[in-house]
Amino acid sequence: MWIQLIVTGLLVALLPLTLVWVSRDADKYPKLIAVTVFLTLDLIIFGAFTRLTDSGLGCPDWPGCYGQANPFQSHGAIKAAQDLMPTGPVSFQKAWIEMIHRYLAMCVGVLIVAQMMIAWWRRDKLKHSPYFAIGLFFFVCLQGAFGAWTVTLKLQPVIVTTHLLLGMGLLGLLTWSWVREVAVAGNAKVVSLSMIRISTFALILLSMQIALGGWVSTNYAALACHDYPLCNGLLVPELDIEHGFSLWRQLGRKENGEFLPFSALVAIQWVHRSFAWLVIAVVAWAACQARKIAILRTIGNWILLVIFLQFLSGVSTVFFSWPLLIAVLHNAGAALLVLLLSMLNYRVRHAAAP
Repeated sequence: MWIQLIVTGLLVALLPLTLVWVSRDADKYPKLIAVTVFLTLDLIIFGAFTRLTDSGLGCPDWPGCYGQANPFQSHGAIKAAQDLMPTGPVSFQKAWIEMIHRYLAMCVGVLIVAQMMIAWWRRDKLKHSPYFAIGLFFFVCLQGAFGAWTVTLKLQPVIVTTHLLLGMGLLGLLTWSWVREVAVAGNAKVVSLSMIRISTFALILLSMQIALGGWVSTNYAALACHDYPLCNGLLVPELDIEHGFSLWRQLGRKENGEFLPFSALVAIQWVHRSFAWLVIAVVAWAACQARKIAILRTIGNWILLVIFLQFLSGVSTVFFSWPLLIAVLHNAGAALLVLLLSMLNYRVRHAAAP
């Protein structure tokens, strides 16, 4: 099984590696990083699709599917599980969704290994130290470990949320790596210290909001409030903060094993939507400040556009009762904001022009 999985990961990575190799770029290393950023963004979006379609346990073991490298080979085991629980988490469709997510993750892993090897081989010719690429390799290994625990610990909310945060962190680090390769150094004095602080604060708050959003999704609390801006007709409904934000517990349960009360789910949803207002204000403020600086104006415009669309998609999920497409787009918007704010943070520190 392991050999088949490794071969599958290499074959999936062969296409992006070939596109990089045949490109006309004189220096193909930045192109390789750019392709990895794009596929990592795709991986995060498809991971959201996997979670939202309840496919996280489509293959309830790891790294294969019922001990096999693909659902074709596990046909009998999947059919038996589906016959036993027709409405359960196992079906052929969900198994394929889960395994495609894993194949894409292996592809990203192969590309990061390629970056590390090239960075070390060409360490005397690259603009920057190869140790950043080596650090990315260990970071993606950690992300893979949490991906395994997501399955083996049966979607424990704190593990799934951490897996999401690490995925966003990987996207941010890869973006930072790409921007520093393609940026042309400018005059650092054109950006004030306050702009650096604002950009950093915006990225920190966005990370906290993504953690809260992941907590909503992993606890299936998206529909705990059926209206907006009120929550079930109240400005401040009954909130069970203690149990809602208890980290070390199983999905849908308290720490003592009892079922999680509905007020705990309401608390999870209410905190996420309330904190969103602060995040929107600070991110929009950072974007508006960036627009005042010529070399940052474009990225500031993009951040304003995406934060506005993110607000619309978040509200739409409530009014339309969490449709799959809008929910996936909401996750995609969060990933795009991570990418854009990572770019902004690099550029305000190095006053770099594209």
